[in-house]
Amino acid sequence: MKLSGARFGTGDRPLPVPDVILADVGRAVEELPTPALVLDLPAVMRNLAVMAGQIAMIPAELRPHAKAHKSAEIARLQLERGAIGITAATVAEADAMARAGVSDILIANQVVATPAMDRVVAVAARTTTTVAVDDLENVEMLASRAAAAGVLLGVVVEVDVGMGRGGARTAREALTLAGRASALPGIELRGLMGYEGHCADERDVELRERKTRTSMARLMAVVDRCSAAGLGIEIVTAGATGTYRFAGGHQGVTEVQPGSYVLMDRFHQGLAPEFECALTVLTTAVSKHGDLVVFDAGRKGIGTDLRLPDPPAWPGAELAFVHEEHLGVRFPGGAPYQLGDRVALVPGYAPTAVNLFGAYHVVDGGQVVDVWPVLARHGGG
Repeated sequence: MKLSGARFGTGDRPLPVPDVILADVGRAVEELPTPALVLDLPAVMRNLAVMAGQIAMIPAELRPHAKAHKSAEIARLQLERGAIGITAATVAEADAMARAGVSDILIANQVVATPAMDRVVAVAARTTTTVAVDDLENVEMLASRAAAAGVLLGVVVEVDVGMGRGGARTAREALTLAGRASALPGIELRGLMGYEGHCADERDVELRERKTRTSMARLMAVVDRCSAAGLGIEIVTAGATGTYRFAGGHQGVTEVQPGSYVLMDRFHQGLAPEFECALTVLTTAVSKHGDLVVFDAGRKGIGTDLRLPDPPAWPGAELAFVHEEHLGVRFPGGAPYQLGDRVALVPGYAPTAVNLFGAYHVVDGGQVVDVWPVLARHGGG
């Protein structure tokens, strides 16, 4: 049986949007100062509906990853449409989501630095909070701080399922961590996590599915060991935008953590074609020389890691360069743009593009209908 969506309270608005950006509400998109982060609201709503339909067909629940959008408003929409909670990458993201009223947060990362551990305990005092662990000393330090504060902090033991980043490297190591977590005051063992990131960008769909299922089998073998030892495993969490159907369809996986599906970008387009691009960066043509047009969205204004942004949709258009503040495009046969022309570009990687801006310009029918702050853009956990 599917659970209802997690409760999302009114909370506090963690970061006010500057008045100069709020003044853009009501403008036509073409009137915006550039570069501008533009979110197509109808496309967002369609992506949310598609994901709800996909999740209804698999056993796992949806706990979308907020590292992609960093938006309380998008989190609210996800929770209203059945998500059981929100995933965060950092304590800063978790704190921002908790302040906005999210009632159930998983930090899919280790929390080790002393200020970060103190901050996560403070977050856990306000909302149900779970963190990933893969080190015995870290488990004990978290437990000590949580117990001293009179707070119950949940933990999931991360298992390395093949990516070679975080996570216990063996079933025995994971079992030891889980056993210790279950015995310490201040923390509660809630389950296991395995992130199959090494599978998520495999372009061959059949190979991606096989690799994902192999990773989930590795995770479930640890679940079986823990269950045999009498350890309660409530949560088994995994999944990304490119693998959520395969991971979430594996027997025993209880929740998946896709994030970029709600925005999309060049990197994810071929991996999850059921979703459409809702995010663009609006740019202005600021220089023109022959077949070269230069736009005002360079590395500081559009996500260029993992994939370069799309050039404008024009036959034969090719990226010439991406510099700090400039993006050059060559148009064989002559440039179709004049100085001052506006062009919307699809970012190469949406989470990076989002992190470069302070707010989304939310658009419906070519008009800005709202601005939503981008939260927790800077460290702090």
